[in-house]
Amino acid sequence: MNLILFEEHELGKALSRWDKRTVHLLKVLHRKTGDSFDAGLLGGMRGQGRIEKINIDGSVLVSLKLDEAAPERLPLRVAVGFPRPIQLKRLLRDLSSLGISAVDLLETELGEKSYRDTNLLKNGGARAAFIEGAVQSRDTSIPELAVYGSLGEWLEARPWDRQGNTGKLLSVRTVPLLVAADNVRPEGAMARLSPVQRPVVLAVGSERGWSDTERGSLETAGFLRLSLGPRALRTETACVAAAIIAMEKIGALEDW
Repeated sequence: MNLILFEEHELGKALSRWDKRTVHLLKVLHRKTGDSFDAGLLGGMRGQGRIEKINIDGSVLVSLKLDEAAPERLPLRVAVGFPRPIQLKRLLRDLSSLGISAVDLLETELGEKSYRDTNLLKNGGARAAFIEGAVQSRDTSIPELAVYGSLGEWLEARPWDRQGNTGKLLSVRTVPLLVAADNVRPEGAMARLSPVQRPVVLAVGSERGWSDTERGSLETAGFLRLSLGPRALRTETACVAAAIIAMEKIGALEDW
């Protein structure tokens, strides 16, 4: 853990001896009473934590001094056809750690329908994966997550036309660039895109890619179909590769 992250309802309460944060503090970082550690509040600030007391039962009481703003989420939205559940968990974690602002999961025509039934969407596993990614990247925020029954439903909803949870329409200057990763009859290479000063929406198909009908729908909706190269990639690899290329295009990798 690069950051020990807490939630609002945990403030002032001791962490149990079995909590993975307790284990990390005491067994991995070898912190003792009075020692400090990097900490943050989910959805809030980050800064320093301090171990105030290690109780007889092994639980730990901490205090927080949070005075530093966390990095802002990138103006980058990723939609992806449902991958295998084991891949999905890793993918959500990695997209969160990259700073993606929103992730939309789609049922696609060529995707395996049973993947939609993953327990990650029912038992809090998706949120836990997002938090794991945030902790890895020293962030205190996590992406928004939404699920759509088809590509068509997502294209009709156009969630990228609204700013966060405010419901306000985006200004003309912030209308996003729409890109669909596709190696079948692409219109060009994603790597050859010129730098853009606006948000980006990425759409990545499931394991078998997009159907011809979906390609037509994406083009009608204004998406550029761009290649990631000649190799067939796993869904999770394609998502991360496309996201990093988009990050470079919007200037997120400059000055580092």
